[in-house]
Amino acid sequence: MNSNAKQQRTSYEKEERLNRQIEAYWDERSTDFSKLRQKELNGPCAPAWQAYLKEKLPAEKNLKILDIGTGAGFFAILLSELGHRVTGIDMSSDMLCQAKQNALAMGCRIAFHKMNAQELAFPDCHFDAVLSRNLTWTLPDTMEAYREWNRVLKVGGLLLNFDSDYGLTTFSSKKDPTDVHAAIRPELVTECNAIKDKLLISTHRRPQWDWEVLCRLGMEVVVEENIASRVRVDTEMHFDPLPLFSILAYKHNHQA
Repeated sequence: MNSNAKQQRTSYEKEERLNRQIEAYWDERSTDFSKLRQKELNGPCAPAWQAYLKEKLPAEKNLKILDIGTGAGFFAILLSELGHRVTGIDMSSDMLCQAKQNALAMGCRIAFHKMNAQELAFPDCHFDAVLSRNLTWTLPDTMEAYREWNRVLKVGGLLLNFDSDYGLTTFSSKKDPTDVHAAIRPELVTECNAIKDKLLISTHRRPQWDWEVLCRLGMEVVVEENIASRVRVDTEMHFDPLPLFSILAYKHNHQA
């Protein structure tokens, strides 16, 4: 085996170990995370998010939409309620169990699949829109994820990504019971910091980095620096103070 092959194998094995660590973390958090999303679904945040999504998505109904890193199914449920055909994917089996239960409780028909956000098992130009929330900061290779998301988008399709620049943040345990992260045990907070510090995305400043990557993919990109005031409207839920940026990227060519 030559040196390049050895390096590639070492890199692959390192990423696989990191993927397993990330999956185990979200499996562990799935129950409490689902309770948080249920609170959002049953409060003022849900209609606020639906209004924002309706504003940004194409006006027609029955869009084919991929919710990447669906977690407990929050976006998938909101989009299904708006009349779209939604597929939700996540790498955490336990999260997907929560998502299926939440969708059933809300009377929504959604296809859920276990899948890596960086290796999508869908054909080219398959979806009218792909979207994600608070996922890209957790990925081992966000650039590859963007390539894949662009690949499965139809020409004219829209990529929406909502995230924050967590790279320079050190997470800590929250004592305020209304904080959305109050339920996270101290050892899981430590684990989250350990994972974050291993990720290349944590070294980039965002959303400028995302804008540059998506532009290089040939997409037309619009960035809103902070939409928190529009969607984090529940006074009984205290979200982290970092700006929540919104990225809207339109695919205008066949390049993946």
